[in-house]
Amino acid sequence: MPRVTIIIVTFACGIVALRVDGEAQTFKGYLCTVDCSGHQAGYDWAQENGVIDESDCRGSSNSFNEGCQGWIEEQDVDRTDNDEGGDGDGDGEQDDAE
Repeated sequence: MPRVTIIIVTFACGIVALRVDGEAQTFKGYLCTVDCSGHQAGYDWAQENGVIDESDCRGSSNSFNEGCQGWIEEQDVDRTDNDEGGDGDGDGEQDDAE
């Protein structure tokens, strides 16, 4: 498994993990601190609990809340695609069967 070196940079707003190539790590469009584990935990929790309303994403961690919100946003795209006859992949079109 390849080894990735992480460089930690401190800003006034907190610690942000940067990959060696200089790109910040993100999770569903949200900037991660350190390793995105808080975002993943919020996303997993929302998925497991069938969360559909952002008012349910009110934990004590911003990253958890953003992960939860990421789940909701993903479901909104899927619902829009399905309402428009899409296949749920966000492009609004039905893909050909393989």
